[in-house]
Amino acid sequence: MMDAKEIAAKIAENLDPNKDKERLGTLYTDGKVRKRREWRGLEDTMYDYVRWLGIMGMLGKFIVKPRNIKGFFRYRWMQNYLAVPMMIDRHTQGLRGSYLRIAHTEFDLVAQDVALLLENLFKGDRNVGNDEEFSKKVVLVDENEMTTFMMGFPNLKCLSRETPSVYVSVLLNQHAAEPYIDIAQEYGLPGDVCPMPEAEMGVSIADDFPVLGACAVQCNTTCDGSLLGNGVISKRLELEDGVPCFQLAAPLRHREDDVQEYAAQEIRNTIAFIEKHTGHKWDWDNYFECAKRVNESTRHRLDWLEMNKTDYPQVFGSNLALYTETNYMAICGKLPAFVEADRKITKYAEQAYKNRAMAVKEYRHRAIVWGVQSHFYFDFLIWLQNCWGIIPLTDMLSMVSTRVLSEDDKEQAIYDMAWLQENMIMRNRTHGGYKVLLDELWDFCEEFNADTVILWEHMACKALVGMHGQFEEKAREKGIHLIWVKHDLFDPRIVSRQGIRDQINNYMRTVFMEEPLDPTLEVLPDDQSW
Repeated sequence: MMDAKEIAAKIAENLDPNKDKERLGTLYTDGKVRKRREWRGLEDTMYDYVRWLGIMGMLGKFIVKPRNIKGFFRYRWMQNYLAVPMMIDRHTQGLRGSYLRIAHTEFDLVAQDVALLLENLFKGDRNVGNDEEFSKKVVLVDENEMTTFMMGFPNLKCLSRETPSVYVSVLLNQHAAEPYIDIAQEYGLPGDVCPMPEAEMGVSIADDFPVLGACAVQCNTTCDGSLLGNGVISKRLELEDGVPCFQLAAPLRHREDDVQEYAAQEIRNTIAFIEKHTGHKWDWDNYFECAKRVNESTRHRLDWLEMNKTDYPQVFGSNLALYTETNYMAICGKLPAFVEADRKITKYAEQAYKNRAMAVKEYRHRAIVWGVQSHFYFDFLIWLQNCWGIIPLTDMLSMVSTRVLSEDDKEQAIYDMAWLQENMIMRNRTHGGYKVLLDELWDFCEEFNADTVILWEHMACKALVGMHGQFEEKAREKGIHLIWVKHDLFDPRIVSRQGIRDQINNYMRTVFMEEPLDPTLEVLPDDQSW
């Protein structure tokens, strides 16, 4: 006869959402895809399969349009979009229940938004759709651009060419940027420049960007490499394509009060530039509608982060990182669908928190992920939790501005837009002094009760690499485990996926003296896979 404790333990085991998890590493092959779909139990497997069918249906509707077929064969990077279903599978592996539903709510919506972006690019592209009237309503922006200055132009299209050709392509296929990196270097760009702007410059040199737009706005993003790449791209736009460009130069010392007036004037100048070249006037009513959505999204994100400070975090890892980047930067309140998704995610998260749900059977370490990270070509964050029980509570790119925007004051709104531009992803930590990059990391460790920092050491990111010793010194002082992960962002030929995993594996075995939760994930044959 079992006593009461044994009966309770047996019931808990049967209700455990992690009980039926299989060894995920056994699904991998040496080729492009996995042997089969992951078994998640009947309910979750059916849910995941229906969402997979939805993605396939969305891709089918996209590619049957003649203009999109023409774009598929015109641009080399379009072949990577064959891997959209596989990318979503990679970032949902091992997930069950609310975690699976949160991930699909986010990733499926992002996939739909990128499909719409591609349709609009091809519609106005002189090489594909050549819709001249539509092109006159397009304002081109950087992929790293905080698109606040488009919140008051409801009848214009804010489109980024770099997002589908470089940024999303590398999420889909880790090798997507390699040809463009090589092209840029063949034309003289140094090999130690960040591969992201290097690849963007290569796309421009290779004539692989859609050509459209009434005007373009570029920003002084994160580094000299970005400025160099933007210079090449803008000259082609202006001198060859006849698309005028505006350089939005946000202040580097963005935490200082004495630069805010200059930052606000840059926003005023940007709006005036767009009005001049499109003939459309700024609409304050539309701006404030967008601002309300931004504020609601900010409140949801803060709620998720508050949950992540407890013993039962709910929205973390890839679910937080990749979705935040899209919603915060590219959408910026312009699409109601993202606020609706935020509400749904919060509902899932609150219910899971109430039930004390866990994504994996054991949370061994609570981690802050810092630095410019290579989840661009690698499902690293979800691998951490599945393989080692390391929970990536939040990451540097998700810790962006939490300011609530004014919803009725026009003058304050200009300063709000300037503040958001100054604090766009990556830039808000790589500029502004050591405090924003170094000191605030340890504040977050304390807030989130984190015992570990996963610190990406991007070889071409001089701002972070130059502070290596200071990070080491502070980690020892605070008693925080600091795991350095060397990588080269968009170029897995320099440090492969397994090379990244091995750096974690070695630390966990030699310092923590631990065995993985799922040993089959420790070494994976995926160097040639999507």
